[in-house]
Amino acid sequence: MAEIWTTYIWPVLVITAHSLAVLVTLLVAIAFLLVADRKIWAAVQLRRGPNVVGPFGLLQSFADMLKFIFKEPIIPAGANKGVFLLAPLVSAVLALSAWAVIPVSEGWAVANLNIGILYVFAVSSLEVYGVIMGGWASNSKYPFLGALRSAAQMVSYEVSIGFVIITVLLLVGSLNMTDIVLAQQGDYGMFSWFWLPLFPVFIIFFISALAETNRPPFDLPEAESELVAGFMVEYSSTPYLLFMLGEYVAIVLMCALTTILFLGGWLPPFDIAPFNWLPGVFWFVFKVCLVFFMFSMVKAIVPRYRYDQLMRLGWKVFLPLSLFMIVAVASVLHFFDLAP
Repeated sequence: MAEIWTTYIWPVLVITAHSLAVLVTLLVAIAFLLVADRKIWAAVQLRRGPNVVGPFGLLQSFADMLKFIFKEPIIPAGANKGVFLLAPLVSAVLALSAWAVIPVSEGWAVANLNIGILYVFAVSSLEVYGVIMGGWASNSKYPFLGALRSAAQMVSYEVSIGFVIITVLLLVGSLNMTDIVLAQQGDYGMFSWFWLPLFPVFIIFFISALAETNRPPFDLPEAESELVAGFMVEYSSTPYLLFMLGEYVAIVLMCALTTILFLGGWLPPFDIAPFNWLPGVFWFVFKVCLVFFMFSMVKAIVPRYRYDQLMRLGWKVFLPLSLFMIVAVASVLHFFDLAP
């Protein structure tokens, strides 16, 4: 019995506890990041933003959550009810499950997989199925068109993101996300991180992350002037809430990936006092919030693209440029014998 406890039961309990801690922390953080997103957008437009519910409007997201939960879910008469209700659940669960391998500090990950970056890329690629299911099951032309747009957009920019990740992996020689962060340790602090030697790739990844998560100026699947609300037109109540939750979890995941791949993860800007007095998790959260702020500023100041411009940027600009960067980085590593 003791062997069963130590071999099977106790590890399962530990993993469950770690997973719950990550999920609760992530969901609470997203509630406040959503308020921050609205506040930043309002500040750029010289408005107040949410300022009524709770001090400084900090509890606005929780009020919105209660409103969505207690509203009546309306399912269109012609919809495929099973797929219609399953789609937002698939979208939210896949977005949350990708966080299992994200290290917020050294040793702070639910699963420290040796193929962690491949796992994240695979799971995030599957999120398009939730969008397609939602658009198709609604049995309406506008959600279906929005789902097709979203599928094409996500697939197009996943190609660029994949090549960018390969460029980083060439410098690291490992698919483990902890190894990627540790490879950015150096004598020059933040100037040893990959954002500087791979600056063009860093910009490509940031813009592709905006397109991958349907953030403005690339929110074409739900462009109000054309498709009302895209694949979510027929959704309300809790299913709509799950779609929005999955979208924001994916946004924060992209912010975390940007931090890990290019901004040194949990490493301090300089390994000297007082920077190294603070724990690694503080620097990780700070960098994620900084990247999220950049996401929010883009939403506030950049006008929306046309769909043909979006596709041209992905296939005719980012794809050749990311391929060129792979060849360039591999050539430098080979000829100067710098391969890890």
